[in-house]
Amino acid sequence: MSEMIKALHQRKSVRVFTERKISAKEREQILGAALQAPSAGCQLLYTIIDITDQDKKEKLAELCDHQPFIAKAKLVLIFCADCQKWLTFYEEAGLTPRKPGSGDLLLAVEDAVIAAQNAVTAAESLGIGSCYIGDVMENAEEMKKLLNLPEYVYPACMLVFGYPTRQQKERKKPERFALSHMVCENAYESKSSEEIRVMFQGKTGVQSYEEWMEAFWKRKYESDFSNEMNRSMEVYLKKFQRNYH
Repeated sequence: MSEMIKALHQRKSVRVFTERKISAKEREQILGAALQAPSAGCQLLYTIIDITDQDKKEKLAELCDHQPFIAKAKLVLIFCADCQKWLTFYEEAGLTPRKPGSGDLLLAVEDAVIAAQNAVTAAESLGIGSCYIGDVMENAEEMKKLLNLPEYVYPACMLVFGYPTRQQKERKKPERFALSHMVCENAYESKSSEEIRVMFQGKTGVQSYEEWMEAFWKRKYESDFSNEMNRSMEVYLKKFQRNYH
């Protein structure tokens, strides 16, 4: 196993950081690696917002489902799917581009999260921990104001970085499903009842499959934050979808 693959297997989310700062050189390396990520047509359909203002970090910690560790991170980056900047590029050339649609948004989200993962991998190579914050998709109206987001810019994900504490380094990484449960050959294959049960063998602790799944369903899928993310996404999608009605 190569060192890079080994690092990907060992990497886990870090939510508790030491007081050690991330140097300017390390920040530049992380951001530089993000920009080297694959991009649709090399358009770089994203903008990275580096949050250095502590008050904004505190506000983000509250808006993102009340998670105080966000404000304690040494580096906070928001990867925005940016369908706005190419409009300005085209208009600068005297062109009259169509308004972006939902397909443009999805393509830009792909660009943004691929770049974000490059940043995560680069940070890991430097011994710096990271955690994805999907909750940045919540509270659309407040996020737009806080980050001064134009009409066709969407906060796809946020990353927080810092040097992990010893406890975080030693904490066991959550176990993944087996490859055979995650990879289909040539076409999508739905799981049978028996296959589903096999997937979760040994993963529900003392609870039955039904008990564990109900608790997980309530905590994740039917949670307040999940419903808010969907509501916020609708706010953004309406801007893109209305261009085709």
